[in-house]
Amino acid sequence: TRSERAGQDVGTLLGLPETGITTTTSVEELVALRPDALVHYGPTAQYADDNIRVISAFLRAGVDVCSTAMTPWVWPQMKQLPASWRDPITEACEEGGASCFTTGIDPGFANDLFPMTLMGLCGRVDSVRASELLDYTDYEGDYEDEMGIGRPPSYTPLLEIPDLLVMAWGATVPMIAHAAGIELDDITTTWEKWVTPTDRPTAKGVIEAGNVAAIRFTINGVYDGREVITLEHVNRIGLDAAPEWPAGSADDVYRVDITGSPSISQETAFRFTDGSGRAPAVAGCLATGLRALNAVPYVNDLPAGWVTALDLPLIPGVGTIR
Repeated sequence: TRSERAGQDVGTLLGLPETGITTTTSVEELVALRPDALVHYGPTAQYADDNIRVISAFLRAGVDVCSTAMTPWVWPQMKQLPASWRDPITEACEEGGASCFTTGIDPGFANDLFPMTLMGLCGRVDSVRASELLDYTDYEGDYEDEMGIGRPPSYTPLLEIPDLLVMAWGATVPMIAHAAGIELDDITTTWEKWVTPTDRPTAKGVIEAGNVAAIRFTINGVYDGREVITLEHVNRIGLDAAPEWPAGSADDVYRVDITGSPSISQETAFRFTDGSGRAPAVAGCLATGLRALNAVPYVNDLPAGWVTALDLPLIPGVGTIR
């Protein structure tokens, strides 16, 4: 439990040598340390109230926040974002003179930084698609209730509900539109399920035959009657699942496809090459966290208020070569 882990050295909890850093469950204790920033790896927007309570406490105290948790905050101007999720942070930033940046856990940068950077190399963009193409066999995060993986095909997961999908994962679609200088006519979604004919082992147990073992969804920005911006996720249990769905030229990649002048395709693979055998999905999670951490000095330099990927300069990772 949280209370049992409080007051222990972080190294002890991780099975490593002691670090001298002690855990706490007290927000007040952490705020009292007067840090330059809080790097917040909290839960998803399913726990919005807790995230807002913790993050706003730091902002009101003048502490900048870089977070992965509340994916709708990747683009706070998104029309679907409820005021109760936006206004407390806006007010806390004003009260404390602090900044709040969310990179997202989906991971945000693969859905905004990558495609927008490549769009800057084009004279014309007819369409842009950012895809996550991952094998979740070794992934231990939540996907049953959220995505319906491991559930019967009749089960409706949270993200299959269009409004929830757009709000939870779709903030980068209007962000890209804004960056490109257009106003979208609509944002639509699609959702597909693939049922496994055989039992499939995972890091979390066995997905039995007849249950969902792969999902594919898209969030689409519609402009002038056509889909111009698409976020696509294909998440499988096993590389042979849903063989007719998109896959990268390598396994477990994030892919950007731009049709235009010129047309551009880029794949990014996150891997551990240290012999640990940790899965690519875990490497992607680590990169997501480090995007927030490496952004700290740049967020510190910005004026108070909301910060998005469009407000940040190139972040080269100071201190990463050592």
